[in-house]
Amino acid sequence: MKVKVLKLASLATLLFFSTLLILGGNASAAADKVYKWRCQVHLPSASTSFKPSCEGLVNKLQERTNGRLQIELYPAGSLIPSKEIFNSVKRGMIQMGMAAASYYRDQVPLANVGSGLPFNFKDTWEAAYYYQTLGFEKMMRTECAKHGVYYSTDKVIPTELCLKKSVTSLDDFKGLKLRSSGVSQLFLTSIGAAASYFPGPEVYPALASGVVDGAHWGGIGGNYTMGLYEIAKYQFKPSLNITGMETWLINQKAIDKLPKDMQDIVYSTLKEHFWEITNLNSFLENEKLSKIQKELGVTVCSPSDEEFSKIQKEAIKMWDKVAKKGPQCAKAVQMLKDFNTSMGR
Repeated sequence: MKVKVLKLASLATLLFFSTLLILGGNASAAADKVYKWRCQVHLPSASTSFKPSCEGLVNKLQERTNGRLQIELYPAGSLIPSKEIFNSVKRGMIQMGMAAASYYRDQVPLANVGSGLPFNFKDTWEAAYYYQTLGFEKMMRTECAKHGVYYSTDKVIPTELCLKKSVTSLDDFKGLKLRSSGVSQLFLTSIGAAASYFPGPEVYPALASGVVDGAHWGGIGGNYTMGLYEIAKYQFKPSLNITGMETWLINQKAIDKLPKDMQDIVYSTLKEHFWEITNLNSFLENEKLSKIQKELGVTVCSPSDEEFSKIQKEAIKMWDKVAKKGPQCAKAVQMLKDFNTSMGR
């Protein structure tokens, strides 16, 4: 009898440790499982933002998950048209993408605000505060979640206008020939400028030949890369707008399939990435401004507070049009107005 008990005890012990080994093996296999995502961005690989924003984020996610999340990065147009990135992420055709907020305004009306309202902020920190502290980021995330898409802003960046002549008042814009695009083009036209759009390769020749008196190609860094300050010796300040135009979109089901620790890494890395790239871009913009002033003789021209109030008053007319696109747009525009009031504008 005693022998049988010992045998049974030995068998139970063997089964116990065998179970632990099996469970441990399964847990280890789950922990080591590799998840593969495809990610297309709307930026070409030659873009100055591609390496820090796109490659930078993908590399961080892969490193922080110890290679358990493998993301294959594709530049603009590699798999799908850039304007289809939102829908492709939504449908799970690709797990991740970066797209301009203006590309999916039809699906997410609030993206009309995210695309950049004219003369919304005077400094980058104000836009970052609006997004992260006042809650615009959370509002965009909620609206995108309705489509099964997780939203995160890459960074907030300015749109900067360079000119061949000094502009310091609302009246100075009247009759000014400008190369512009999107909401900025509509606004500049509304205040009397002759604003028209044409693609990148045509911007420099248009400035050089006098077809236009000024142009913008992103921020100061973008204008500089295009060589615009060789011709346009005036930098208008403040920015035409400051916004989180470049946005990360991730299929929520793809995130939910990840183990909890990897989900936490994705969320925390995206949040950290916003501040890192926003601060980097702000530094580079100010560095480039100093460079063009010292080396190219560029002068900053700015309206007085009184003239800026006149310009922003005209801009608010466009804000109000966007506010009518839905209750969330109305809420975001009112939040923007309240912020500017708190800044004494």
